[in-house]
Amino acid sequence: MQTDNEKYNKTVRPNTAFLNELKNKLPEFFTKDGSFDLDKFKTQLKEKNINELSEGYQLNFIGKDYARRQAGETPNTVIVPDKKQNGGGGAHSKNLFFTGDNLEVLRHLQTAYANKIDVIYIDPPYNTGQDDFAYPDSFEYTDDQLEDMFGLDDDQLARLKSIQGKSSHSAWLTFMYPRLVLAKRVMKDEGLIFISIDDNESDDLRLLMNEIFGESNFLMQVAWRRTDNQPNLGELAKVKEYILAYSKNPNKRKIGKVPLSGKALNEYRYEDKNGKFRRGILLDKTRGRYRYTVTTKSGNKVNGPWMISEQQFKKLDNEGLIYWTTSGKELPYKKTYLINNDGAIVNDFWGIEVGTNQRASSEFLKLMGARYFAFPKPTSLIKRILNLSSPTALVMDFFAGSSTTADAVMQLNAKDGGHRKFIMVQLPEKTYHTNKDGKEIPTKGGKIAYDAGFKSIDEISRERIRRAAKKIKEANELTLPEDFDGSFKHYRVVKPTKQTLENIDDFDPNNTNLFTNMVEGFSSKSLNIPGDASGEETILTTWLAQDGYPFDINIQEIKFGNYHAHMVDNHLYLINEGWSSTQTKELLNQLGTNELDLQTVVLFGYSFNILDLRELENGLKQLDSKVTLIKRY
Repeated sequence: MQTDNEKYNKTVRPNTAFLNELKNKLPEFFTKDGSFDLDKFKTQLKEKNINELSEGYQLNFIGKDYARRQAGETPNTVIVPDKKQNGGGGAHSKNLFFTGDNLEVLRHLQTAYANKIDVIYIDPPYNTGQDDFAYPDSFEYTDDQLEDMFGLDDDQLARLKSIQGKSSHSAWLTFMYPRLVLAKRVMKDEGLIFISIDDNESDDLRLLMNEIFGESNFLMQVAWRRTDNQPNLGELAKVKEYILAYSKNPNKRKIGKVPLSGKALNEYRYEDKNGKFRRGILLDKTRGRYRYTVTTKSGNKVNGPWMISEQQFKKLDNEGLIYWTTSGKELPYKKTYLINNDGAIVNDFWGIEVGTNQRASSEFLKLMGARYFAFPKPTSLIKRILNLSSPTALVMDFFAGSSTTADAVMQLNAKDGGHRKFIMVQLPEKTYHTNKDGKEIPTKGGKIAYDAGFKSIDEISRERIRRAAKKIKEANELTLPEDFDGSFKHYRVVKPTKQTLENIDDFDPNNTNLFTNMVEGFSSKSLNIPGDASGEETILTTWLAQDGYPFDINIQEIKFGNYHAHMVDNHLYLINEGWSSTQTKELLNQLGTNELDLQTVVLFGYSFNILDLRELENGLKQLDSKVTLIKRY
């Protein structure tokens, strides 16, 4: 008889070790049967793929090269902290809420949260053709630039631009592609991603996920019954949606079990000194295949057919795991204790027991007082998903909507004492538009929210979290863990204003007198958003994320004379104006006497004239210890 290793070694080829390493690093390029997809790999290496525009929609959809380019771009926005929220209720919270375009937010998180996210759940636009989706990108490049980027002729350019503002399959795939690529980068190797979808794009999403994550990382496509009642409209009743589930690495994924249902718990209706148990059938005329004689407690002899072998039966009996009935034929059953049951294996059909759209609407109505969303997801559905991961999971939802995911995270933490954290991202989609007279007019679906004082969807999302946390605290007053996190830090991700960008274009580093305070252009006031953040706070927050620091990192303030700087680890950040030769001498003195342990100085180039910058640069070069100077503009 061969060992498993001997059997495996017979299959080893000269390239097996290399392929195993490659599969661990790039699982998306392997097919379901484990072979390497060379054509797919070659396609990803291509700088341009002209065939996508001549062959039209399949996997090579119109806009695919543009979407690939978007996945590789860096952010052109800044992260503005909400000082009121972050200094108040969110001061000690580990949860995050970002208001902004989720593609930009994901770009900002690529360094600080690379390989950090345990679970991603998203409920993206379904593209039903009923005004729920239109491709939002206006292509911020000239026609000549687009033709040069992708090697297009005029006809191909026209086809690419045809997806703007449209809800075609190609437009939807172009929208989703870069977001899913970036989502994969922030996931842990053992991470899981779940995506709600309906019939309109489920097939396309499956193809897209296979390309980005790899066929071997497909877990299942859950059919979820979304409605309590069967609708009577139309020829066919559609009562289900889907949840597509993938992992990041098939060799490292960890999938938990879901809690037992009420029906399953009721089966544990027997009890002895070791606790509650359920009994399992051992004698079965249909399925039993073992024949041996067992003497019952009353002396009757039964010879089967039994479900287990005689050796297994004796082992269970010796361990006290046989339950004998006390009436009738006094037959034996197997004991299975509730304390040893870690939950049920999840299947790919979830019925109304995990919640429906109607129950979600009722849940939201009781909490918020009105129905602002047409088809919210129930927290019970999201809790089932979260139970498949760790109770310490970092959970992300970058289509936050009504913040059901955040609510579910807090509910589970209150129930099981877990330490899950959430990252929510929501576009500030307005509930109104402004007419030519400057009057605000509620949108078609936003009137109820607008009348309630909510000017954008993200405001509803954040208020849902606050009210949900309050409700959880009131309902679990005696049992709530002391470190329960019922708040969040809030950041807005926005583009700099036109005036700030023009000032940047006009900046002259050779000018020894700076007439414009460039830093102030990044304040909340200059950006015309709430939050009371200074320009320095915006720039520092944006840079810390760029340098890989989480949003709860400890920031130390350091003074050089009357100049305020910031220190994180051994990085010194110089942002404001006012640095002169006096500050340079003090910095060099502290470095020379080892008062300051410094590896990198990062400065905002627009705040320094050329003379002060050269003096600082030359001074750092003369130090015995190596200190890197990074200039950012």
